[in-house]
Amino acid sequence: MNRHEQNRHEQWLAALPVYNEVEYVDAILNQVVQHTDHVLVVDDGSNDGTAERLAARDDVRVIRHAQNQGYGAALKTAFDFSLAEGFDGIVTLDCDGQHQPKRIPAFIDSARSADIVSGSRYLRHFDGDDAPPEERLFINRRITADLNRRLGLELTDSFCGFKAYRAEALRCFEITDTGYAMPLQLWVQAAEAGLRITEMAVPLIYLDLKRSFGGSLDHAETRLKLYNEVIDAEISRLCAKGRHVVHASSGDLVCSHDHG
Repeated sequence: MNRHEQNRHEQWLAALPVYNEVEYVDAILNQVVQHTDHVLVVDDGSNDGTAERLAARDDVRVIRHAQNQGYGAALKTAFDFSLAEGFDGIVTLDCDGQHQPKRIPAFIDSARSADIVSGSRYLRHFDGDDAPPEERLFINRRITADLNRRLGLELTDSFCGFKAYRAEALRCFEITDTGYAMPLQLWVQAAEAGLRITEMAVPLIYLDLKRSFGGSLDHAETRLKLYNEVIDAEISRLCAKGRHVVHASSGDLVCSHDHG
């Protein structure tokens, strides 16, 4: 069986981390189930009626966190479920209307030749693209450039949550960051594992410009500082365990103090 035939017989899971998305959850899930047979929703302690909407559905699996644990924690729950249930891969997408479920099959198709397929809102322009909030664009560009320089990656969007991961990639991860900085820990671990990464262009859609990151993280400078600290800490952690991170282009060892 060649890889093309194998992919057609693989079982993939679509997973959505959800927190207080009562306005969008049914409409988004109605689209998701049209494009995949296996859907998991991780309800991260919603208290706005989302849980009741999910309980009324019989076409998705639901795991509920009793309390809000954070974006990273919700994705880790989805990763663990995917591996435990024996899926060949997982596609993650948000439930706030930013990600178009109709693109799920394309992500799975692209994963024939990659370990991680990462959505990028900046790889190319789509007609009707929204203008991103300036501070979010600045932080994304800054962190993406830092990751590329330090790890030798070739990313254009380090924060897009629309991704496909093969099960082999999930087994490489040790996710401990429970918040919005989780993708940065993941990129460091992906680089250390030498995973094959490709990006897929997706439209730039912002329906809720006032969405909160929580407390002090709503301040851009605080958020940027945290993101840099997470990258440094993860590189240092891996190096301390003897799992040295190697720059993908040069082959040089990456040190946690090289960002100065």
